[in-house]
Amino acid sequence: QVQLVESGGGSVQAGGSLRLSCEASGSSIISMGWYRRVPGKQRELVAMITSGGSTVYADSVKGRSTIYRANGKNKVDLQMNSLKTEDTGVYYCNAEERPPGHYFTTDYWGQGTQVTVSS
Repeated sequence: QVQLVESGGGSVQAGGSLRLSCEASGSSIISMGWYRRVPGKQRELVAMITSGGSTVYADSVKGRSTIYRANGKNKVDLQMNSLKTEDTGVYYCNAEERPPGHYFTTDYWGQGTQVTVSS
């Protein structure tokens, strides 16, 4: 199965930056992204990028975050700047795979990495 390796979480002061990285072992990845679960809210999409380079961002992070490919299409970085305390939560990498000859896709999830933004 697809394996996801996450890195880059940690603690940072408000206004600081973090870069989350995720690498997937699969060879048929069609999109990758980051979701987060913040206190009191359901899991939400932060940002994602397709194999074609299209990106989607949550309104709350637009202008502050950039998702991009690094070291090939199976690795993505999420650069988060101007972090706010509201960004605190557990961030999960997601990879969507469509194997050759398959119509349906399968989602894979990382274990989650904690991001803590302090005042």
